[in-house]
Amino acid sequence: MNNIIVITGPTGVGKTKMSIELAKTYNAEIINADSVQIYKDLNIGSAKIKENEMCGIKHHLLDIKNIDEDYSVYDYQMDGRKKIEEIKNKGKNVIIVGGTGLYIKALLYNYQFEIQQSKKDENYDKYNNDQLYELLLKKHKNVNVHKNNRKRVIRLLNKDNVDNNKTNELLYDVMFIGLTTNRDNLYKIIDKRVDEMIDEGLIDEVKKLYKKNKNSKILNSAIGYKEIIKYLNNEISLEDSISLIKRNSRNYAKRQYTWFNNQMNINWFNVDYENFNNTINEVEEYIKKFN
Repeated sequence: MNNIIVITGPTGVGKTKMSIELAKTYNAEIINADSVQIYKDLNIGSAKIKENEMCGIKHHLLDIKNIDEDYSVYDYQMDGRKKIEEIKNKGKNVIIVGGTGLYIKALLYNYQFEIQQSKKDENYDKYNNDQLYELLLKKHKNVNVHKNNRKRVIRLLNKDNVDNNKTNELLYDVMFIGLTTNRDNLYKIIDKRVDEMIDEGLIDEVKKLYKKNKNSKILNSAIGYKEIIKYLNNEISLEDSISLIKRNSRNYAKRQYTWFNNQMNINWFNVDYENFNNTINEVEEYIKKFN
């Protein structure tokens, strides 16, 4: 098998379990594509795989940053592409697993970034919108922005380099596997998962981390953490905090579906939760057709 396999889908659907089984079958190593699992110590709230669940499979881009450090999509793109080459050079296959769609898109497609901000910005007050747009086209011929979006036009004029994002061009031979289930079942899975996180000690995990890292961007923005912080700050009750995690997780799952269906050619598989092996077999039969 020479393809890269991507296993994705909404939160809680069973991606981790599927990735381990396929990695064992196809002699693969796994690259994480979850933006929260990048960080050390964010374990319970991110449903991070435990070492005893890895079955000896090598995992990459897990626990690589401290929670007081920033980590961008561009950073992930660079790190992920290096890992792909490293794994392939070992003669192994690559499985990418996670639900952060932008990470997956940036990693596997010709997804480029606007970079290299000029040292001194100009305000261009003396130019009207038409004049500004003409200046922009002289500097960046292929830019895609409406001329009346003055703020963005000025921001782009102050860029030394603007890349044209060719986001639909795949750079690798990729097979996209999506795991799914009906909405009611998914919501039950999410709610149960949150309750299990609480039982596992999520509140203590957040309390310990927040005490030392009150200004951490990821801690204050990640679902499962930001809601508990509201409780710790006496803004809401614990009950409301838990309900909020469930609601935000369900809303995130909706957004994930929208992203994947609009951005990637996903082959969706309904998960058989009574016998997960049936889903594994179905996915493996699908993979065999292309190898």
